[in-house]
Amino acid sequence: MRIKFEFAAFAVKLAGFAGLLLCAAAAQAALPIQHWRMDSGVRVYFVENHDLPLLDISVEFPAGSGRDDPSKPGLASMTQHMLIHGAGGMTEEEISRRIADVGATLGGSFDQDRAGLRLRTLSSERERSEALGIMAKALQSPDFPEAVLEREKNRAATELQEAMTQPEFVAERKFIALLYGAHPYALSSAVEPETIAALQRDDLAAYYRGHYRAGYAVVSVIGDVTPAQAREIAGALTASLPQGEGELQPLPAVAMPKGETEKIPHPATQSHILVGQPGVKRVDPDYFPLYVGNYTLGGGGFASRLIEEVRQKRGLVYSVHSYFMPLQQPGPFEIGLQTKRAQAEEALAVVRKTVQDYVAGGPTETELKKAKQNIVGGFPLRIDSNQKLLDYIAMIGFYQLPLTYLDDFPGKVEKVTAAQVKDAFARRIKPENMVTVIVGAD
Repeated sequence: MRIKFEFAAFAVKLAGFAGLLLCAAAAQAALPIQHWRMDSGVRVYFVENHDLPLLDISVEFPAGSGRDDPSKPGLASMTQHMLIHGAGGMTEEEISRRIADVGATLGGSFDQDRAGLRLRTLSSERERSEALGIMAKALQSPDFPEAVLEREKNRAATELQEAMTQPEFVAERKFIALLYGAHPYALSSAVEPETIAALQRDDLAAYYRGHYRAGYAVVSVIGDVTPAQAREIAGALTASLPQGEGELQPLPAVAMPKGETEKIPHPATQSHILVGQPGVKRVDPDYFPLYVGNYTLGGGGFASRLIEEVRQKRGLVYSVHSYFMPLQQPGPFEIGLQTKRAQAEEALAVVRKTVQDYVAGGPTETELKKAKQNIVGGFPLRIDSNQKLLDYIAMIGFYQLPLTYLDDFPGKVEKVTAAQVKDAFARRIKPENMVTVIVGAD
């Protein structure tokens, strides 16, 4: 849930940030991110902005599904989910009521690498203090109440059972399993209703102590506070986090799959097809050539080759997409489409041929020019709200990207050449190793 504000108010904020970003002659950084590390090891990233009386905060940890316990898949997700369902002696009802009373929102973030909480609140003293106090308790003293845990386990198991009847979910789940095999990134595909039901309060408490440590925390703050206030906020939110010795062990390297194809029966009227392989790390010198190149291949909608070949020329699909999802280790490179069951093999053959041709030849200069124009031209829309900006700040902080990442983004896109795209795709994308999942195959 998110607080809703008038569009005009957001437009004022957008104008301020967009003006900074688009003014090439500006002497200061487009998004001046301040960064410091606390004695506890907490990393803090802060952007000061007083245009609106708002404050957005993210506190994240390396506690995503890739850090799950292999013997208890689903533990990481349930631990994060339960943080706001009772903490510091407050019931979930009290947390919800007190957050609503000051017009704030408190929710979670969770993916393969990261897990944590996010807060949006008014920056006025009373509202800010109340909301931050609740967030601090949720982060530092979650209760994991037994009765609530049992209810949430039942709810999660029921939702999973329902999702497992949907062809899109079935395809994505099998795709991740084939893509990553024994790697921890595949653990999200191993969650079953039975594994959820087996989770115990002690499991959650132990996972929390091991993963929600001060030395692992990344705090991101944007909004209407001063640097001194931001330091106080970061300290208050993390002062009583679990402590621990030693560095977090890195995730293991990702192995390239062997090009398996899995056909899964399903009564859906259309075949749901996913094709792909592990792609690229968040910190990778090939990121920008692959990102720009993918816009031409399948990420640019009607400006992409996959749309041209599979839909425009042959009418086999309504839409087809491709994307890279960078993570700490290579995240998925995915191509997805839906088509009539009788056309699945034909559509898949066209997709494979299009990818092979693109890997072999790369983009044309005309394609590359259009891709760069569209990416750079649409860049302000990527940061047109506090929430989007917070997403970027949190990403920059967690993956320890340069503080000038957003400033540098348009320029790095502009510098990509067709030769760089061709070279990066030829080295990184191996059509013969891509896994394929077809749900609803004839």
